[in-house]
Amino acid sequence: MSVAENGNPRPRAYTSNDIQILDEIEAVRLRPGMYIGGTGFEGLQHLLYEIAYNSIDEAMAGYCDAIHVTIDEDNSITVQDNGRGIPVDLIPSTDITALEAVMTRLHAGGKFGNHLYDVSSGLHGVGASVVNALSRWTNVEVRRDGKVYRQKYERGVPTTDIIVVGDTQETGTRTSFLADSEIFEDIVYDFDVTCQRLREMCFLNKGTTIHFIDNRNGEERTYYFEGGIASYVQRMSREKRAIHSDSIYISGAADTCSVEVAMQYNDGMSENVISFANCVNTKDGGTHLTGFRAALTRVLSDYARKNKITKESDTGLTGDDVRQGLVAVISVKLGNPQFDGQTKSKLGNPEVRSQVESLVADQLGLYLEQHPDDARTILEKCLVSARAREAARKARELVFKKSSYETATLPGKLADCSEKNPEFCELYLVEGDSAGGSAKQGRNRRFQAILPLRGKILNVEKATPERILAHEEIRAIGTALRAGPDGLDLTKLRYNRVIIMTDADVDGAHIRTLLLTFFFRHMPELIEEGHLFIAQPPLYRVHSGKREEWVYTEQQKDLAMQTLGNKSEVQRYKGLGEMSAEQLWQTTMNPDTRTLLRVEVEDSAAADDVFQMLMGTEVEPRKNFIQEHADDVQNLDI
Repeated sequence: MSVAENGNPRPRAYTSNDIQILDEIEAVRLRPGMYIGGTGFEGLQHLLYEIAYNSIDEAMAGYCDAIHVTIDEDNSITVQDNGRGIPVDLIPSTDITALEAVMTRLHAGGKFGNHLYDVSSGLHGVGASVVNALSRWTNVEVRRDGKVYRQKYERGVPTTDIIVVGDTQETGTRTSFLADSEIFEDIVYDFDVTCQRLREMCFLNKGTTIHFIDNRNGEERTYYFEGGIASYVQRMSREKRAIHSDSIYISGAADTCSVEVAMQYNDGMSENVISFANCVNTKDGGTHLTGFRAALTRVLSDYARKNKITKESDTGLTGDDVRQGLVAVISVKLGNPQFDGQTKSKLGNPEVRSQVESLVADQLGLYLEQHPDDARTILEKCLVSARAREAARKARELVFKKSSYETATLPGKLADCSEKNPEFCELYLVEGDSAGGSAKQGRNRRFQAILPLRGKILNVEKATPERILAHEEIRAIGTALRAGPDGLDLTKLRYNRVIIMTDADVDGAHIRTLLLTFFFRHMPELIEEGHLFIAQPPLYRVHSGKREEWVYTEQQKDLAMQTLGNKSEVQRYKGLGEMSAEQLWQTTMNPDTRTLLRVEVEDSAAADDVFQMLMGTEVEPRKNFIQEHADDVQNLDI
């Protein structure tokens, strides 16, 4: 490398020799994340879904009603359907067969014109070729025209021509593949996650049977739902008490797409709404979900005013009010979907919003007129939510005066850090003064702040908004995080990480649960944006002479004792205060050696059930849970 007169490296010349032209298979293998989102667990599962989507497309087109999915002992996948079978003849004016084009060319398939598939899922015609490119081997068998055809591939490249291997009167496609260990971190599919996705596919395509076999554990499932998404809503609501008898079902065609909606209200607090576009779970929502929510709020608000269910003194209904306790599935199918991102997590078609909103508004309004008892029950629940929201707002204003909030001093017991950029700061919520003292001494004062908590905070699941906001420890947390009268504003958050650090005993677990309940109910955005963590202090110190190991489980303790020898000694740590400041830093607070668990909520409805059951007013569900799981308890302190 040459050096310029100013001492800086002189840039190398940029020429045509620097330009690479990759073929399609090489491009996929070089940048797999562009096509399947990553090479971890989700990307691996996506391979299975992509091949299954091809069979679902045949089902949506009306040519397939049975799909078989198998995970073999080596984690290879087989998907077989009774659809029409991929064509095996030459594509006109080319020297490549349709099957080979589908399996090796990124933008080859029958999904680019509306004459063959009105709607389709998968990765816009690149799914099968991407799976093939990222697999160590792929075998495809096609049954059509009275013959069984086969072709084999390795890492996306054909290793055989298409050959006839038998006669048949059946039709369909059978695809087997083994994900490439050169690409993926770990090739192990999850049985339960796969079951959930295949079950979803069946719910969204009533009349289709999916048979799933896992040869690794001998388990199998068969899914068939005549009721479609209405059955899906009933399943999602099975642990809740519905407040009206039947689910509300809406369906119809709206210009460029068909729409299906099933919904039911229960006595819970959380919203559980799932949206799909062409049978693909749009987990980040999109225009179809926006249209549904807009229609729901408008129709219920209009009905309440028209039928004098709301009073002049009542606060108006918001979207949050009308969605509390709602379980719903929205499914749209359209010819030319526009997705944000290759893996289709969000639908972007702008016209779909108005189409869904119009259809849902018309049919939901008609349902409410025809079922006045259900309508009043639903509206009464919405009004309870609205009044609770208004009471909470007034309580916040009473406790957090706007003027004092903006100039509020930090809690006196908070040992703040010197770093002022929140991105590099973290706050430890520590149980008790003793552990708080050790944490304050052992921490890195530049970026670690410590807030000791006195005893157990209030159980917010049973408390009124006034009691919650007046509670000293909760107010200290809110002030430290800069939560004000309007709740938590993440743009003003003072710490990028909020870390719960409690003792490894029963009391510590209880305090941790109380804190998690508070954050889940009153600062959910802290969890949703990945700011909440749980520290993992060690349970044991195993030492022999100057050698020592800090371990977190019984199994690790036994292994450490074997490693260190017969003279090793074991010290059990139930409380953080039992550690010296240096020990607490090295085991639990040092970013280079600590273990933090990020708090995430995969299923908000399930989490809502758990918090209600563990921390709510009903004793019987909690008693049943304890009795059911008593044999699973480990490290019980008596």
